[in-house]
Amino acid sequence: MELEHFIGRQRERLPGEWLQPCSERLDTAGSYTAVMSTASKESLESSLRQLKCHFTWNLIAEDESLDEFEDRVFNKDEFQNSEFKATMCNILAYVKHCRGLNEAALQCLGEAEDFIQQQHPDRVEIRSLVTWGNYAWVYYHMGQFSKAQAYLDKVKQVCKKFSSPYRIENPALDCEEGWARLKCTKNQNERVKVCFQKALEKDPKNPEFTSGWAIANYRLDDWPAKNDYIDSLKQAINLSPENTYVKVLLALKLDEVHKTQAKALVEEALKKNPSAMDTLLSAARFYYKVYDVDRAIQLLRKALESLPNNAYVHYHIGCCYRSKVHQMLNRREMAFNGDRKKLQELIQLALNHLQKAEEMKEMLEHSCSFLADLYTIAKQYEEADHYFQKELSKDLPPGPKQLLHLRYGNFQFFQMKREDKAIYHFMEGVKIKRKTKPKEKMREKLRRIALRRLHEDESDSEALHILAFLQEDENGQQADKDSERAGRGGACL
Repeated sequence: MELEHFIGRQRERLPGEWLQPCSERLDTAGSYTAVMSTASKESLESSLRQLKCHFTWNLIAEDESLDEFEDRVFNKDEFQNSEFKATMCNILAYVKHCRGLNEAALQCLGEAEDFIQQQHPDRVEIRSLVTWGNYAWVYYHMGQFSKAQAYLDKVKQVCKKFSSPYRIENPALDCEEGWARLKCTKNQNERVKVCFQKALEKDPKNPEFTSGWAIANYRLDDWPAKNDYIDSLKQAINLSPENTYVKVLLALKLDEVHKTQAKALVEEALKKNPSAMDTLLSAARFYYKVYDVDRAIQLLRKALESLPNNAYVHYHIGCCYRSKVHQMLNRREMAFNGDRKKLQELIQLALNHLQKAEEMKEMLEHSCSFLADLYTIAKQYEEADHYFQKELSKDLPPGPKQLLHLRYGNFQFFQMKREDKAIYHFMEGVKIKRKTKPKEKMREKLRRIALRRLHEDESDSEALHILAFLQEDENGQQADKDSERAGRGGACL
């Protein structure tokens, strides 16, 4: 993991050496123990809840496990690994605490302090408030209440300068919360937007705040006008020309008309910062988007050197090779020009990476379906059926579920010659109340099967059942349309 790599650089220190700076600061205030002897645990916790830090921001969704949270934050999403190291150290400390690894959490917070000293020497106190708040919470959960109170008092000493006990309104804190929510949360888009808006209102030309606003604009899917986030990305580049990640994000948003400009931005970013994971991964995504799969694979393989155990990197490499397989299959001359060996090599490369991704992290979206597709092409039908069944066992959204029923139905019909199973899966896909192209394809396949069977036997009960099913589905769709029209009409009254 990239984040673990830069945190681990200093972990060879002895534990005493690692925590010495913190211990020295704590020893300067001998009254902390006395304060804690009279203060109750409840009042301490009440004060802790007023802090602005990762422990009070509700970063993990209620329906999300800690495994899912950690995987999404550190593996699935791209990193902001070059400029926001203190932020990432704080996030890692929070995850370590949630895992019950409080000593490791303290080490991460010590690393965050080091980065703050390096990157913000003129604003150490303000920039350290979140880290100190996290320290207080970790020590509180460790039962070391005097140390928790010590860090709480450090926060209070800064905040009292602004006539506030434990929290202040400051753009740096708004920005820190924005980064944390942008990186950690799934469904808090509006809150992320508010954080960066507040920071920019107080300091509209700040490069870091502008970059955060631009990345938020890029990632949030509820923005009405495309030009809004293109303009914000351009502004971020003007203020932060060294931010290569934002350059690639802009390239990803430029349309076909500006393809040459987009490629120039990506190559400039890669030349400037060739080893940054966020830049590499987003650049690979760009080249996949513009159908330069070989360049995407080259970049992903470079990322794999630093992230050999990242399931998502393996997954994306496998997807690239699968794309090359389908490109070859779509060339009619492939069967006649000796490319069969090349095709088999590509299939094996795709299988290797997708299988490795699946082994590292089960339930990756589409991974089993893609493996089944590749095994079908390779005519290894037993393996293909295994992965189809594995994908069917997943709790998929309606759209992907429909597409899976179409693919598995086709597999049963064409490869396994099991028309009964094909009919079953086509019908299961049609039952899903979602009007999509896969649904229409399944309806048409069922209609053709039924008509063929009736041509062979006018009393075929299965064929009559299929036609009755299709008619019922059509009536249901019409009823839904009528209800929708009535609803719209009522709303206008």
